Amino acid sequence: MTTRSEREKAQKLNEQHQAILARMLREEDNKYCADCEAKGPRWASWNLGVFICIRCAGIHRNLGVHISRVKSVNLDQWTPEQMQCMQEMGNTKARQIYEANLPENFRRPQTDQSVEFFIRDKYEKKKYMDRSFLNGTTMSSSDASLPVASSPSLQAVAEKNRLE
Repeated sequence: MTTRSEREKAQKLNEQHQAILARMLREEDNKYCADCEAKGPRWASWNLGVFICIRCAGIHRNLGVHISRVKSVNLDQWTPEQMQCMQEMGNTKARQIYEANLPENFRRPQTDQSVEFFIRDKYEKKKYMDRSFLNGTTMSSSDASLPVASSPSLQAVAEKNRLE
C-alpha cells in the first residue's frame, strides 16, 4: 500500500511528464504521425521514440513488444526511462534513422493494409534504415551533434541489429 506522500509524488511526476509530452507534441514533426502523417497523434511508441496516430498505434501493438511498445500520450503513466527515450528521439530524428533510404518519390501509404506493410518494412525489416549510426557514429541534428547510440531505445536497436 502506498502512502499519501508517495501518491502525491507520483502524481507530481506524472504531471511533469504530461507537460513535457505536450511541449514535444507542439514541435512541428511531432504534430503528425511518424508513419502515416495523420494530424494530431495521441499515442507513442516509447522505445522507438515516435509519436503516432491511433491507427498506427494498433499496427505497432501487432508488431509485438520486442519491436514497439505503445502508450497513450495522455491516458497512461510514463516512467522516467520512457520519457528519456521520447526526449532523445522524437519524430524528426526517428525519420532520419528509420527513413534514411526511402525512395525520393515515396508517397506515404493511406490504406490500412499498405500502412501496415510500410510500418513492418520500416521497423521490423528495417528496409529504409540508416545503418551507419549503429557503428558508433554521430548524427547531426539542428541543435547539436549527439552520440546516437546513447539513448536506451537506440542501444536496443543496435543490439538487435548485431544479433541479426
